[in-house]
Formats: sequence, structure tokens, C-alpha cells
Amino acid sequence: MTNPSEGGKSVIITPGKDVVASTATAFKAELYAIMQEKPKKLVIDLTGVEMIDSIGIGVIIAAYNSLRAIGGLLEIINASRNIYKVFLAMRLNHHFSIKKIDESY
Repeated sequence: MTNPSEGGKSVIITPGKDVVASTATAFKAELYAIMQEKPKKLVIDLTGVEMIDSIGIGVIIAAYNSLRAIGGLLEIINASRNIYKVFLAMRLNHHFSIKKIDESY
């Protein structure tokens, strides 16, 4: 589910379910559609996401690379503690902002 804000300059997307191989194709298609609008900022709200696998992480990294190419920013919010730890272990926090559930309020 996407929610454009600020006249299309910023977009919030909330997958609402686990971002794993079985759901990654639909998530990737939604992100691709968003990238066509060239947003200045993409916020991925992981509320309701309890698991993310390597395919899901790959989709997020591809979105980050696409945004970076157009000068946009990526932010991850409401990551569960376990997902947050995975992102930190992969050092993805050096590339884009990642906030745990308790840090987002």
C-alpha cells in the first residue's frame, strides 16, 4: 500500500506483511511503479512485517540504488528488533536511515 505525500515528492509504502520470496515480486512491482514517479524520498514502513529474507532485502537494496541514481533518499521505519539487527549486521545503516519501532515515535 502506498501513500504519496508532499505532492509526489515523498512516498510512504507499507508492505503490511512479510517481505519474503513469495511476496517479493508484488512488492518489487509496487516499488518499480513508485520509482517511475522519481520521488525525492521513499519511506518503507515495516509495520506488520515480522520477517524479511534475502530476496526481500535485495528488493530494498535495488530500490535504494534506484533512488540514489536520481538523488533520492530511502528511509526504513518501524523495523522490528530482529529485522533491525539484520540490517545492522549487513551495515545497511551506512547507506540509508533505519529506525526501530520504538525509535519512530
